Amino acid sequence: MGHRSRCGSLALLLALTALRESASADPPQRSDLSVAGHSSIQAALDANPGRMIYVPSGDYPISAKIRLRTDGSGLYGPGRIIQQNAREPIIEIEQASAVEVRDLTLTRAEGEQETFHEGVLAMKARNLVIENVRITDNRSRSAAIALRNCTGARISRCLVRNYMRVTVDDRTADSNWGYAFNCTDGTGISVRSSTGTLIDANRILEDNLRPTPEIKTQYRLGDWVKKNPVKGRLVQQQVWDAEFTENWQQGSAIIVTSPEESDLTRILGNHIENAAQGIDLHCDHVIVSSNLVVNSFMGMKAMHGSRNILITGNQFVKNSLWAIGLMPGVASHTGNTDGGSIIANNIISDFGYGDAHWIWGTERSPFRFDRGQEPDDPPLSDVLVQGNLLDATEAPRYRFAVIIEKEANAPRRLHFSNNLFPPGSEGIANTDLAP
Repeated sequence: MGHRSRCGSLALLLALTALRESASADPPQRSDLSVAGHSSIQAALDANPGRMIYVPSGDYPISAKIRLRTDGSGLYGPGRIIQQNAREPIIEIEQASAVEVRDLTLTRAEGEQETFHEGVLAMKARNLVIENVRITDNRSRSAAIALRNCTGARISRCLVRNYMRVTVDDRTADSNWGYAFNCTDGTGISVRSSTGTLIDANRILEDNLRPTPEIKTQYRLGDWVKKNPVKGRLVQQQVWDAEFTENWQQGSAIIVTSPEESDLTRILGNHIENAAQGIDLHCDHVIVSSNLVVNSFMGMKAMHGSRNILITGNQFVKNSLWAIGLMPGVASHTGNTDGGSIIANNIISDFGYGDAHWIWGTERSPFRFDRGQEPDDPPLSDVLVQGNLLDATEAPRYRFAVIIEKEANAPRRLHFSNNLFPPGSEGIANTDLAP
């Protein structure tokens, strides 16, 4: 009995010794996977290919972009990375699978906040995760977060704040336009040529550049700075002669573009405030659901060959030009048509009472279904509009709740049912709404 007890005690002692030795080996291993002990974040990544690197609390100034090139690599932690070079992105991910960037704060140094580069740029990445990342003051006409040729990416629970800048939109190389003008521009999340993207539960806010008369005067926004000898094909003669455009708010909180390549996108539960365009779609097979788009001059639009778009259960608050718009564009053609979509169970409130209401007046509409930009654009067709509520508690600042273009290549087979649309100053719609 005593012998068995001594044996048991010895076995327990050996087990505890092994456990202590194992535990004592753990801290060095974790330290190796931290930025601590390395000369830079990039050095830590290069020394641990394919591993997640912890970035402890503190500020980490950089002057060159951080590069993630290895499958399974990534960064996470409470640290703040400060890009001191406006000529570089902050983080660049290229041709890697299962990269993760989590919990970090990314920003730019004072005096370097205006840039033409991204906060996070991902190219040809697969199964990328960007989660709970805060990107502030990356003021770029590109994007705070940009995906290019990615597959299966997820952007979740991120904060993008103050992403716009004053710049020039130069369209002189495009024969459709042929001019350049002063504008505010910038995008929160930009997706190009990508499939299977999930954009969910993000907050995209612009507090810096609001569309006030004072800021328009200060930066001469809308004024043309260059003009081709020949008028652009899509420019009205009156606009050409005036050398001014009202459309000086450029950029979007979220844009998914490359209409013949981007596919299978979910935009769910995002909170957008003070954008130019809230959600801008040039793509197919999209779910836009449970988003809040507040005080954007345009709530959302789908064009340039956007097909099979499900727009359901969203709130559009204080939009000024339109809340929901569908229309063909210059990229639309016989093999890339617009329509086959559903707009259902959305609430539009306080339309025309946003910051940009003084620009657009009452000539705009909460719902707009437009003709093509070019005569040969196939018309928008086969759209269900049902169960939507337009809440106009104050005097309506619109002529019609719904505008459907009636000119050449006008929309066709639009079906309206069970909507509540208070009339504007001239009625519910500029044409009969077919059931």
